[in-house]
Amino acid sequence: MDQVKSRGLVLLGCGKMGSAMLEGWLSDGLPTSSVWVNDPYPSDWLKSLDGLNLNATLPDDPAIVLIAVKPQMMADALPSLKAFGNGTTLFLSVAAGTPISTYEDLLGGQTPIIRAMPNTPAAIGRGITAICGNKKSSDADMDLAETLLSAVGQVVRLDGEHQMDAVTAVSGSGPAYVFHLIETLAAAGVAEGLPPKLSMQLAKATVGGAGALAEEAEESPAQLRVNVTSPGGTTAAALSVLMDDANGFPTLLTRAVKAAADRSKELANG
Repeated sequence: MDQVKSRGLVLLGCGKMGSAMLEGWLSDGLPTSSVWVNDPYPSDWLKSLDGLNLNATLPDDPAIVLIAVKPQMMADALPSLKAFGNGTTLFLSVAAGTPISTYEDLLGGQTPIIRAMPNTPAAIGRGITAICGNKKSSDADMDLAETLLSAVGQVVRLDGEHQMDAVTAVSGSGPAYVFHLIETLAAAGVAEGLPPKLSMQLAKATVGGAGALAEEAEESPAQLRVNVTSPGGTTAAALSVLMDDANGFPTLLTRAVKAAADRSKELANG
């Protein structure tokens, strides 16, 4: 991180994801004077940060430019950064659906570029982000990207960009699947006679707790499921529906993840 402190970090776009990352970096000791934020609608929190370079003239040779704008804003935002292309500045993108080739076309083929796919639990430091780089990104570049993204959760490295559509479908879009599970589980509790507020509290805590247990336990999720399931009991009765080959979770989630991955490919191809 020494080069980031000395050469500077440019954050292009500072919405929820960008703010979560910036808060993590500042907590880890990165001085505000080493950060340049370009955002047309800065939050009150950004404006309150003493020493932050907010919508100011950019440094001559920043160590890294982190792109956190929405994909539809990319064409307008990137040309201003073209001067940093084909040099030593690393470009790290957390913009969904934008392939590395798009950045190479805009910035130059000799530009080190890393693409990342975070997810929304990053807002509370519980995200997971997958990264992959182009041929110009070095091991040191990947290490730097991992260090920066670790501020908002776990980081995994992909074998190549060809895995990004599947990652998008599993972890990028995945929180929405879980939120819908909470919605439907709570609604099912109401259908069985529970008050809506209580049923929602039970559903949220159950999904949150089970997720935390799955991450921390040594056993696999399959074994954890078995541990909860008594033969002929209530859980077994529910699982006979959820694990049904024709209409249960296995078929439904496979279809859902494939739909998301297919859509990710479509978006990347324009």
